[in-house]
Amino acid sequence: MSPDEGRAGGRGKGRGRRRRSLQGLQGLAHGLAYGLHGLHHGLALPSARIVLGTALGTAREAFRDLGKVLTFFKWFHGHLSGKDAEKLILDKGKNGSFLVRESQSKPGDYVLSVRTDDKVTHVMIRCHERFYDVGGGMKFDSLSELIEYYKKNPMVETSGTVVHLKQPFNATRINASGIDSRVKELQKENGLSMGKAGFWEEFESLQQQECRHLFSRKEGQKAENRNKNRYKNILPFDHTRVKLKNIDPNEPGAEYVNANYIKPEEETLPNGPPKHYIATQGCLPSTMGDFWHMVWQENTRVIVMTTKEVERGKNKCARYWPEEGQSKEYKKTKVKNILESKTADYTLREFSVSMEGSDEERKVYHYHFQAWPDHGVPADPGCVLNFLHDVNARQESIVGAGPVLVHCSAGIGRTGTFIVIDMILDQIKRLGLDCEIDIQRTIQMVRSQRSGMVQTEAQYKFVYLAVQHHIETASHRKQAEQKSLQLGREYTNIRYSSEVVTPASQNATTLASTLSDASLSRSTTSIPGATATATAASLASLASGGSVVGVSSGTLLRSVSSSASSERAGHHAGHGGHGGGHVGGMPASSDAHLPRPPDEIPRTIYENIPIKERKISTNSHVLSPAPAAGVSTGAPPPPPPRKGT
Repeated sequence: MSPDEGRAGGRGKGRGRRRRSLQGLQGLAHGLAYGLHGLHHGLALPSARIVLGTALGTAREAFRDLGKVLTFFKWFHGHLSGKDAEKLILDKGKNGSFLVRESQSKPGDYVLSVRTDDKVTHVMIRCHERFYDVGGGMKFDSLSELIEYYKKNPMVETSGTVVHLKQPFNATRINASGIDSRVKELQKENGLSMGKAGFWEEFESLQQQECRHLFSRKEGQKAENRNKNRYKNILPFDHTRVKLKNIDPNEPGAEYVNANYIKPEEETLPNGPPKHYIATQGCLPSTMGDFWHMVWQENTRVIVMTTKEVERGKNKCARYWPEEGQSKEYKKTKVKNILESKTADYTLREFSVSMEGSDEERKVYHYHFQAWPDHGVPADPGCVLNFLHDVNARQESIVGAGPVLVHCSAGIGRTGTFIVIDMILDQIKRLGLDCEIDIQRTIQMVRSQRSGMVQTEAQYKFVYLAVQHHIETASHRKQAEQKSLQLGREYTNIRYSSEVVTPASQNATTLASTLSDASLSRSTTSIPGATATATAASLASLASGGSVVGVSSGTLLRSVSSSASSERAGHHAGHGGHGGGHVGGMPASSDAHLPRPPDEIPRTIYENIPIKERKISTNSHVLSPAPAAGVSTGAPPPPPPRKGT
């Protein structure tokens, strides 16, 4: 049965809700019929409350929101060609695997693609007058009802071949703003998998695909390099491994280090090229010199450490830095620990690094995340998202900085989790909340560059929850920004005889300042460098240029992040470092020239709410022109209050 029909009496209630979901759409132009049909088979999910008419105004918006609704169904693959469908099912599916996709030859209709032995059968699904059929016979109210019927009653081709719909070929590509529905579906247990949830199914599929990566790892297996590997079975792929340069050619294995470059597939994205990473293992006492050689060679300015030195009584990583205020040499590299500062979740260390034979000194920032539990994953992704926010602000503030270096102990589990989350978030920030993301595909791509990245099912699920939390926060912030800007435009129409006309830019600055204070208010936890001033400046800049309501969230958040990066760099510099660099074409300022934020302004970006207590907003991506229930018409609303405090 379909997802909303799995409880006793659910079918009748579900149909009633679906009928009600169509109310209010009467009177729309005939050209919206396709959108109405799609909304009708959306199964009346809470996330299916699509805003049409005056809110979005066009059928194109309705179709886009329809994609969010259909994201709920794992068998729906959206705009997928017949050729690509055949390749997917033949390469990764089994006999009886099926999927549903949009028809490219007949927009508004759909195609059911089914694997029958070694070929794929395509069956056209017609959508006519709000009903669905396969070219005759029974008509169905929704796509899901049609699929459920033919799963129990196989079709027969004219050739006599019986077409069985045995198991859906799950789609992992989703609309980012529809992730709530996707997570809810993956959290359900599947009776065919002995009570396992959808996360387990997706992760197991990923594990099976991993076996097909037959990339060589010969260098790590050489006798001279074996002792440089912390774990004998965790070796770098040869085709992406980092090779040390300027080494002694007479020393066997001198170029070897257990590390790989990690790069996204897309080398060109809006707002500049994507970030690159280096994934590596935790240092051994014998590899600390090679580690720092790599940091210098790659011009890495930010190191992310996601493990403690000792966990559960086992050595996870040798300390490869000196004590605060001390200096130490690691082969040809000299490292001085200038300053250490602590937060609840991580320690930030500022190093001055120099290389023998060079007069240059570089600042390297060491972000040591210490809130990851010895077992499992963090209870809430908020701490990880705040941490990544600070890491990215630092990286973006340094002109010409090399890849961010990330390591845990083996360099695959937590390392892969941090990198994949950051990749997905970067994609959303650049392309907006309505972009398509594929978490499983991203992990598969990362695993093709370093084996075993994202090591456990718990880590796989945590990636989803972290991305979901980010999207929820960004959606609330976007709504608050748009509402505040709309109110600002309304109030600027009011003039009094005694009022002095204020330039629009000043109004925008005042408005943005108010918004910044409200949108950044989360808790009293202080994270170094996360100030509200930069956010206000960015919003003022956007608002003074005209209408900002139409600006994509990706552009808006990116602008805020870039400005924040500059100021955050200056804030850290006030503790002994130098922010350096340029962001968005503007020099990064030190705090000597910037006002200090009031101490009472909370500076946590993401809320830390335990997953089991956090109520997921299923319609956070729906933007309505009218104020939402319970939202003040004054300052923009803060996110939901923290629980358990």
